[in-house]
Amino acid sequence: MAAVPATWRPKRAWLRLVPSPRSTPFTFGYLVLLLGTSLLIRFGSSTLTGKLLTVSSTDAHNMARHPLTALLTSAFWIAGGGWLPYAVIFAIAVAPFERRFGGLRTALVFFSGHVLATIATELPVMALIHTDVLPHSAGRWLDIGVSYGFLTTAGVLVALLRGRARIAGIVALELFVIGVYVTDDPASLASVVTVLGHACAAHFGLLVWGPRLRSVPRIAR
Repeated sequence: MAAVPATWRPKRAWLRLVPSPRSTPFTFGYLVLLLGTSLLIRFGSSTLTGKLLTVSSTDAHNMARHPLTALLTSAFWIAGGGWLPYAVIFAIAVAPFERRFGGLRTALVFFSGHVLATIATELPVMALIHTDVLPHSAGRWLDIGVSYGFLTTAGVLVALLRGRARIAGIVALELFVIGVYVTDDPASLASVVTVLGHACAAHFGLLVWGPRLRSVPRIAR
């Protein structure tokens, strides 16, 4: 067999970073699911997608009435339907985690971060609505997305770094959270709740899951 030209090797190395059904089945399958729901938002009936998003939203109204349904289904939609940027984010923040720890542990960390950050941010909103500090309309804003999950896995990956690389990773993670906040609508209550959820998810991965997984050996390939 002829030797692979040296100029091809970097290209093949980059291809190995792309999520695939064999190397990263959780990441790949999740991206396929998100692509399907994004296409539904783009081309489906506005009445149908509106109803689905309303039921899936982890707003205070839904969390008080059907929390399990909201917590599960809210993670299967992308706000705005922009799939490609999230595919890149998953390739950077979720796929490397899965290559190291496997699909089951990736799903556990991902969804635990999603659930924890959602509960940590929505329970105070529910309490403030109940005490009439916030209007009841604050309990019905659309709250969907996968950012809490991938920020949790990203936090773990940063925690696994050493020395200056870890410091640089922490700075990059914090700047990402702040950047999303300031480029959204920082004066709105929804943005404040979201940035608190992002910070909670990222630090949950960094400070809780990271130390626990640091000594776990890499899975065999």
